[in-house]
Amino acid sequence: MNMPENVKEILRRLEAHGYEGWCVGGAVRDLLLGRPPGDWDVTTSAVPEQVMELFAPHALPTGLRHGTVTVGGGVEVTTFRRDGAYQDNRHPDHVEFTGSLDEDLSRRDFTVNAIAVDVRGALRDPFGGRDDLRNGVLRAVGDPERRFGEDALRILRGLRFAAKLGFQIEPETAAAARRCAPLLLRIAPERIQTELCGLLCGRKAGAVLLEYPDILGVVLPEILPCVGFDQKNPYHCYDVWEHTARSVDAVPPEPVLRYTMLFHDLGKPEAFSVGEDGRGHFYGHWRQSVRLAGEAAERLRLDHRSRDRILTLVELHDKELPLKRRSVRRNLSKYGEETVRQLLEVKRADNLAQAEEFRGRQAMIGQWEALLNETLASESCFSLKQLEVKGGDLAALGLHGPEIGRALQTLLERVMDEKLPNDRAILLEYAKEKLL
Repeated sequence: MNMPENVKEILRRLEAHGYEGWCVGGAVRDLLLGRPPGDWDVTTSAVPEQVMELFAPHALPTGLRHGTVTVGGGVEVTTFRRDGAYQDNRHPDHVEFTGSLDEDLSRRDFTVNAIAVDVRGALRDPFGGRDDLRNGVLRAVGDPERRFGEDALRILRGLRFAAKLGFQIEPETAAAARRCAPLLLRIAPERIQTELCGLLCGRKAGAVLLEYPDILGVVLPEILPCVGFDQKNPYHCYDVWEHTARSVDAVPPEPVLRYTMLFHDLGKPEAFSVGEDGRGHFYGHWRQSVRLAGEAAERLRLDHRSRDRILTLVELHDKELPLKRRSVRRNLSKYGEETVRQLLEVKRADNLAQAEEFRGRQAMIGQWEALLNETLASESCFSLKQLEVKGGDLAALGLHGPEIGRALQTLLERVMDEKLPNDRAILLEYAKEKLL
């Protein structure tokens, strides 16, 4: 068993002093799946005071109320325990220590996370977690409704695991998740956002979005009108929600991009109209999408930088990009290179989630990207920083205060539109003739 040496040392020392010591949780699951493990957690029959004494001075009492001591390089060592009642559907009111590893494992969320391994590689798997790993199944430990009633966040955690691992949620577990989904309204938005972000960035995010919109709609009611909404348009062979799910899969797994695709068409049902030809239209749907995306981002407590970038990309996702150098320069000037490159990824994904016969836009997006690269390589002027004339130059001509800023912007726009070269002497002459 490929276990870090510091973790092995913790297990050896526990056993040497007569205590049980086992690794549990996600690291064991990932190890059995052949994936790089993340953080390692240890569970033990030793009570916290004994752990503190055993590993002093390298032990910190980080969660004594729940039996947790952090040892050495950040390994959490927690006493075997059973949980009391969960009045808030998130945290147990109290915990009781127990001498039984199996009892400790019985309180965990899913069977694939309820496998323990000792320092010699011996496994304890009382709930069939290894079989579920082999079969790609996510199953609650014991009664799924009880598990979700204890901690409603486990519902979204299950969806995140399904998206990350590509597992199917076992039918009884899925049914219980649906019944308990309203309990998610009692969970802190920050915790919801963390799990949702992990889900969206999973390799099977689209499949999970398609299968569980009813659960996700509890925390994101904005998505529900999109589910099953027929677009009545030849460009779209999928309803709005399936188009959304497919576009999420088609964009790189970065949070800003995945949230953008989740939100980009939220406004379509509200903006829908049918033309005389019987085709569906969504004129200006980006406006409604930006509004709804802003409300969702605010509720999820997304950080301001990510929120602003997402809303910008939602606003721009359906706007044309003329295949001209001045279009490239103006977009670079207004939004910056990072946002422009993200916009191209958004447009690619949006197009890939449309009917196959209309995916010719991929070539146009590629041409625009090539033009972007050429513009950047040529050090073409698209910012005031690159402009050969500075504010001091215009002040010397007699301009003052806001006049200087307006004049600089005018000169920059003339240069970006190739109406003037980025030459100091020529720009100053133009300023003297036209801007004074």
